[in-house]
Amino acid sequence: MKFCSSCGANVSLIIPEGDDRERHVCIECETIHYRNPTIIAGSLPVFEDKVLLCKRAIEPRYGLWTLPAGFMENGESVEEGALRETWEEARATMELDGLYTLFSLPQINQVYMIFKGELVNQDFGPGPESLEVELFREEDIPWEELAFPVMKKTLQHYFNDRKQGNFPLRSEALYRPQRS
Repeated sequence: MKFCSSCGANVSLIIPEGDDRERHVCIECETIHYRNPTIIAGSLPVFEDKVLLCKRAIEPRYGLWTLPAGFMENGESVEEGALRETWEEARATMELDGLYTLFSLPQINQVYMIFKGELVNQDFGPGPESLEVELFREEDIPWEELAFPVMKKTLQHYFNDRKQGNFPLRSEALYRPQRS
């Protein structure tokens, strides 16, 4: 950040009084500009023994498979964001069962919140951000063609939990391996 969104003056990266980390602070109006993690809201749409995946029509990871998910918008709840993304990417309607996976990705300042739920019907198709949308049984998941580790972990948890008949909230932080 170079300029203050309040007054247009230059900003400096300093530790404000009473804080413990560097922030962008306007040198004129002294507005502190907080930069916080981005929330990605998504869903794990289930129909009978299958899950709905979307083949990405956008970067990053064009042409790879993912669960419907995307950046949460201002003015919506996380649940509304998950349902909106499911509609935008898969033209699917679903009923949410609750939050299922919560992943923090500190190195890229993102938090993923994926809700498990049931598709209302089989009326779905690719939205503008998807090349294809398809229901997959566990044995047919294109594991090597999944776009993001978060989605792979969510699917692995789901299929393991389904065997137990119990779907607890799964939460963890995912860190990139350190380069040497």
